[in-house]
Amino acid sequence: MTTDLRAPNGLRRSLEDLPGSLIRHVAEPNMGRKGLLKLWFGEPDVPTPQFIKDAATAALDDNQVFYAKNRGVPVLRETIAAYASNLHGRDIAIDRITVTGSGMNAIMMISEALMSAGDNMVAVGPVWPNCKETVRIMDAEPRQVALKLSDDGRWKLDIDELFAACDELTRAIFVNSPGNPTGWVMPRAEQRAVLDECRRRGIWLVSDEVYIRLAYETDLPLGRAPSFLDIVEPEDRVIVINSFSKSWSMTGWRLGWITHPDDAGEGFEKLVEYNIANPTTFVQYAGVTAIREGEPFITETLERYRRNRDIVVQRLGAMKRVTLSRPEGAFYAFFAVDGMTDSVSFAQKLIDEVGVGLAPGLAFSEDGEGWMRLCFAADTQTVSAAMERLEPVLG
Repeated sequence: MTTDLRAPNGLRRSLEDLPGSLIRHVAEPNMGRKGLLKLWFGEPDVPTPQFIKDAATAALDDNQVFYAKNRGVPVLRETIAAYASNLHGRDIAIDRITVTGSGMNAIMMISEALMSAGDNMVAVGPVWPNCKETVRIMDAEPRQVALKLSDDGRWKLDIDELFAACDELTRAIFVNSPGNPTGWVMPRAEQRAVLDECRRRGIWLVSDEVYIRLAYETDLPLGRAPSFLDIVEPEDRVIVINSFSKSWSMTGWRLGWITHPDDAGEGFEKLVEYNIANPTTFVQYAGVTAIREGEPFITETLERYRRNRDIVVQRLGAMKRVTLSRPEGAFYAFFAVDGMTDSVSFAQKLIDEVGVGLAPGLAFSEDGEGWMRLCFAADTQTVSAAMERLEPVLG
């Protein structure tokens, strides 16, 4: 007797069981509402800077519209390697860099590279759901160890609980720091502990660092968060994900990269071929310009987000029904609402009653139920207006 692995529509049954995005479930039916303050998606509200758009136009005019190397055009890989080496104060060789068609594409390819049916990956959560669902697509098991709010109001990870969740079928530990949706930043000591445990047990470590340049309480250069690339050796089984979306306001461009052991490059080259053939050619040249000329934009953006964060912490944090941890990085406020048990319905209630669009906490796993996520990567006037509107419901 064989088990039918296909759904009635003929697709794999695991795809039928795959949940859709609860953020889009809330957002898409309400996109056209006039006057709605849309703080549900995790993206900057400002367009891509003109100098980056000009670079894309120049690349088009130069006919950079043909197939390119699977792992990225050489000038972009060289630029990323130089950028990473400067950022982390150590040499990051070009052989460790593979350009991807977005951070999301990187996450999917990593699951394709590491996960087989029956394996598992342990993620620190709550976390953006796509990070775990790619594991489920591979018929493997995503597990989660949830951060908890400590008495001092900060998110804390129980390292022992994280290690206990791993077993002989664990292929990877997944960490997102600075974190979406919590704004948690993993301390250096915990990074070292996780790296040491992964080395000891032969487990891959996958680190999503797309928000690394958006850290508010750091003494590291360029206002960045601690990174595993600060402490790993080139041969370590560590893959670090980065993206142009957040720091350079390029969400729609779909461009990212991964840093991996150099002996993994050939495998990822094949996965790029069979997923997308190569990242969009002219977009990669815009990426070169973003890195080389974008530091003033990142500095300005970080200060704007810092002002918005402080407004949200002061005003939202003072509302009677709200429990809020001060975000250390990224651009989200993740807050609990007293007495609220259905975050999806509550998100619709906020849209209908006060005209503010937020992401439901359930979108980030069952550990997020009872919570809401507010993206403060908007202009300060919009963030302040959202606080005014939320006060009658949450105050």
